Amino acid sequence: MALSQKTYRIAVDAMGGDYAPINEVRGAILAANKFHPDYKLKIIFFGDEKEIMAALDQCDYSRIDYQIIATKEVVTMLDGHSVALKEKKDSSLYKGLEHVAQGYADAFVSAGNTGAVLSTATILLGRLPGVSRPTIGSLFPTQKGDPVFVLDVGANISVKPQFLYEFAVMGSVAASTLLGLENPRVGLLNIGEEPTKGPKILQETYAALQNSELNFVGNVEGRDILAGAADVVVCDGFSGNILLKFAESFVGFLKSKLRDFGRKNIINYMSLAF
Repeated sequence: MALSQKTYRIAVDAMGGDYAPINEVRGAILAANKFHPDYKLKIIFFGDEKEIMAALDQCDYSRIDYQIIATKEVVTMLDGHSVALKEKKDSSLYKGLEHVAQGYADAFVSAGNTGAVLSTATILLGRLPGVSRPTIGSLFPTQKGDPVFVLDVGANISVKPQFLYEFAVMGSVAASTLLGLENPRVGLLNIGEEPTKGPKILQETYAALQNSELNFVGNVEGRDILAGAADVVVCDGFSGNILLKFAESFVGFLKSKLRDFGRKNIINYMSLAF
């Protein structure tokens, strides 16, 4: 007798982010179609039912298991962090997280207001023991081929050494789980490699990481990230967000330069084409 497959229920904020809900619906379908065949996936869309159905009609959703839970409100990018909690409890963001908190979904995905997601998730879902502040991580490509996990990239503008240490622990666990790394190398983003570089917060964090059981490789500079000098890079949310937005802009810059190069003469254009 075959064992029944576990079904993972993913709550999706269909109204969060740019061009919602079409991008959210397409992304969910793409993820569902690439999901591991040994498991089942159910997508639970939260938002305006008519708009979600219109988006689904533009896609091939015949192979996915989905459900739509209608909500009347939307948390916008201009809303304050506490709006979802205090004023918009019938929003796709709040209801999706509430579904997870009540055990009706296993995870929540949103491309919407990051601050609202974090604050609402912290209140409704709570924090793991030993975690002072939630954080946001992002995978960056490297010259070596394996990605580097950078955190925090925007959740915590002001930090303490304890927060950065916890980010390093969470990042190391995430890199082990998501990237399959046995003993991830952890680096601390700073303006120099020496332990005495940077403000007191970074110096104290350096000492804490050095005395921990993590595979701490020391300070790393901005140039070391894409070079793959570490598997996990820890920083405050202010620096991390600037780093992330700069990296996002580089692809467009590179495309522009390549187009300019190709327009100079036909030989350059053909070299780009082949």
